[in-house]
Order: sequence, then C-alpha cells, then structure tokens
Amino acid sequence: MSAFGVLLRQRLRRDRLQLTLWIVGTALMAFAGYAGVSQSYATVADRQSILAAALANPVILMFRGLPSGTSEGAFLAFAVLPWLALLAALMSTFLAVRHTRGDEEAGRAELVWATPAGRRLPTIATIVHGLLANVVLAALTALALIATGLPAAGALLAGAAAGATGIAFLGVGLLAAQLTRTSRGANSLTIWVLVATFLIRGIGNAAGTPSDDLTRITSAWPAWLSPFGWAEQTRPYDTDLAWPLLLGIAFGLVLAGASVALQSVRDVDAGFVAERPGRVSARAALASPHALVWRLTSGSIVGWAIGGAITGILATTLSGVVDRISGENPAVVDILKKIGGAAGGLDEVVVTVFFTLLGILAACAAVQTVVRARQEEARGTAEAVLATPIGRVRWLADYMMVGVAAVLIVVASAVLAGWVGAWSNRGDESLYRIVAVAGFGQAVAASIFAVLTALVFVLLPRATTAAAWSLVLLAALLGMFGPLFGLPEWSANLSPFAVTPVVDGGGVDVRGLWWLVLALAAGGAAALTLMRRRELALGA
Repeated sequence: MSAFGVLLRQRLRRDRLQLTLWIVGTALMAFAGYAGVSQSYATVADRQSILAAALANPVILMFRGLPSGTSEGAFLAFAVLPWLALLAALMSTFLAVRHTRGDEEAGRAELVWATPAGRRLPTIATIVHGLLANVVLAALTALALIATGLPAAGALLAGAAAGATGIAFLGVGLLAAQLTRTSRGANSLTIWVLVATFLIRGIGNAAGTPSDDLTRITSAWPAWLSPFGWAEQTRPYDTDLAWPLLLGIAFGLVLAGASVALQSVRDVDAGFVAERPGRVSARAALASPHALVWRLTSGSIVGWAIGGAITGILATTLSGVVDRISGENPAVVDILKKIGGAAGGLDEVVVTVFFTLLGILAACAAVQTVVRARQEEARGTAEAVLATPIGRVRWLADYMMVGVAAVLIVVASAVLAGWVGAWSNRGDESLYRIVAVAGFGQAVAASIFAVLTALVFVLLPRATTAAAWSLVLLAALLGMFGPLFGLPEWSANLSPFAVTPVVDGGGVDVRGLWWLVLALAAGGAAALTLMRRRELALGA
C-alpha cells in the first residue's frame, strides 16, 4: 500500500467513532426535523403564520434559515438547514485541526514527516479524509430526507448544502492550523470564524427584502459573504439552485491548497501568527495546580463569557420585540413554549428559550475546560505535575472546579447582560427575576457536563473528547429540538437543559432541579473516587 493509502487508512480508523456520531447525528436531526414539521405545522396556514412572524422579526431570522415558501420541504429547510450545516462545519474543523496542528503539537507529525511521506502528504491525506467525511454526511442526510417522502431533488440539494458547508470549514480549520502554534488556538480561531459567519448570514437574511405574501425573503448582500449563506441560497424544495454549492466547495479547496503551501515553508511547531512573549519568571500563584489550570483555560473561558453576554442581552431585548409581533401571534407563542417549556407569559417563555441556548454555551465551556486534562495527560505534561506531591485526585478536582467556575462565569455574564437589556428597554421588574431564575437553572444543568466529562475521562480516557462533546450535542438536540420535532416528552426530559427551574406565573417551577443536584454530586464523587486507582493513559 502507498504512503498516502496508509495515512488515509490511519485517519479513517482513528476517527471512526467521532465521524459516526457526527454524521449519524446530522442525518437523524434532518429526519426528526421532518417529523416535527409534519406534526406541529401540518397545514399551509400554520407554516405561513410562522414565516410571517419570522419576517416581521429580524432577530428570529438570526437563528433560523432563509424563508423560501410554505411547502413542507421548504419549511423544513427554513427550520433546520442552518443547523445541519453547522454540525457539518464543526465536524470538519475539529477533524482538520486534530490531524494537523494536533498531531504536530503531540510530536506525532514530526515522526511521519521523517518518513518518505514527507511534509505535504499527511496534510493532503487529511484533506481527502475531510472531503470523504462530508460526502458521506451529505449522502446520509439526503437519504434521511428522502425516507420521509419529500422530493428527492430537494433532499439531495439539502444534503449537499450541508456537505459543502463542511468542506468550506475544512479549509478554514486547515488554514487556522497553519497560522496558530497550538491546536487550542486553531480551534478557537475556527470557532470564532464559524460564529461570525453564522451571524453574518443571519444579518443578511434579516436585512433582506420580503415577498408580498410574507413567505419568502431575498437576502441582502452580507448573506453572500458566509458559507452558511451559500448553503441557504440553494433554496431546497423551492427553486433548487445548485450553483451556490460551488462557492462553498471552491472556498474550502482554495484554503486547503493554501494550507498545503504554508505547511511547506514553515518550521516544525511554528505558526505564522506570532505569540505573545512570556514572562521571565512565573507568578507565585502558578505554584498551585489550581492556578495552572486557570492559566491554561482562561482564554477560552473569556470567549465563552462574551457569547453568554450576547445571549443574555438578546434574551431581554427580544422579549420586548416578540411581544409586539402582531398582537402576540399564537403560532409564535406556541413554538417558543414548545422549546422553552415555560407556561407563563411571553417574556418568561422567550427568556427561557434563550437561556436554554445559554446553558448549551456554558456546557461547552465546561467540557472544553475539563477535556484539557485529557490533552495534558496525552501529551505527557500531566505526568510532570503528578510527579510532585500533587495527587491525581486533587489534580482532576482542580479541572472540575475550574470547569464549574467557567459555567458560573458564562452564566453570570449572561444574567448581567440580560439585566442591562431589561433596563435599557424599560422592561417589567419581574423580568429581572425571570432572568435570575433561568440563569441559575442553566448553571446547574451545564455543570453536569463538567462532571460527566470528568467521569468519561476516568473510565474511557481515549474517548474523552469525542464522548464529552457528543453528550453535549445529544442533550442540545433533545433539549432544544425534541419538543419541536414531536419527540416524546420523556426523551426531551433526558436533557438537563430541558428540566431546569423556570418562573411560572407568580411562582417558580423547580421541575428537575433536585435530580440535577443529585446527579452533580453523585457524578463528581464517582469521578474522584475512581481516579484514585486510575493509571495514566499517555498518547491519543
């Protein structure tokens, strides 16, 4: 077998679990999306009512797709296509960084470069690996949509749109891996690009021109600056335009080619973005392992906190906007209540929906923090720390505590920003209480994932990253989209985000708070107890 074949086979074998979870999860989301649309919005009037409300409210368009008609297929694309593309983008960026900068940071890439494979062939193998993953994702997503009975042409185009977005961000991840010196920096850069382009797409749609019947919108030019916008411009089940897919594919391939060229001219372990010089001597606080964890994870926590603040201010700002939509459109209220689970006024429902999204962001911050323990172990740096009087239980406990602290910081930034938004809009005083209760509940729910990640790290160290992120993804899909897709109530209640306390009229419905607290305590105790006998697991 050629060197290229060996490298490609190694990547396929190494990623078989992660890619299976991403690809199957995306296809299932597409299939479940149809079930939700057909059950909850069975008539043209229902779908037209939702589209009219979306066109009247630019903020809703930030988090939904491009309105393209009232048919079941077009409405399904409006509801889930951006999220299918988002899953493909996340899969591709993580894949690109893992097999380039991640391998180089761990010392594996240098060993491969010393063989006849050279420096370019491993990157080319990663590109082909990413392309194959997105082709399979596109095919399975299309098959899932065809299985619903929707027209095959629209299904193929929707699947291809998700795959093309994944290819675009495969290029982004490969280029970021060449620019930055660490895999953490590369992942952070790609996530910021992903979030920015997702919002730019939303801004382009919100600034677009609606049709006279309020069922379609012609996007403004900013939507054409985003790979997510290119995916939506295909308009599956409507005009079925295939050529915008070429933009995403070409964009990804150009960036991939640039990454190969940059790979050939830089030094090992070097990046094109200069790093800030370090201090001559360490601060005294870094003598503690707890402070070291803070130092390693503070940058990412700040980024998640900014996202939390944006979510918080949107929650209280949007609550006033939705209240003014054509006398509280019953269809809008219904869809929000399904997602949020609150039974009170519209303000309570909107804040609950946005704070569910906040809980997912906070959980991501917790997972990224605790996963750092596995990264340090795999690279061998944890061994140096554990060779000191620091015990392994305390070492893991520090990561768990900082993970929970990250959750509290993200939620606190959202709550404060939400209060500022309520004050600027002269909102009712009860809105401050609603925000505080929703924030507290999501803080407890998100902290669960710090504990779950630690537990996976102890029991299945080599599967820590894939399993931890998969748990967040599954909980997010069940918590936010389960009720919308018509899934049984018990399945949605499996998500910690869906059972947090909410303000219900004049009181507080604690819902599953005590179960969450019990799971948090039991999971944390189990992880620390099992860590006593756990041996180090070096390497990926």
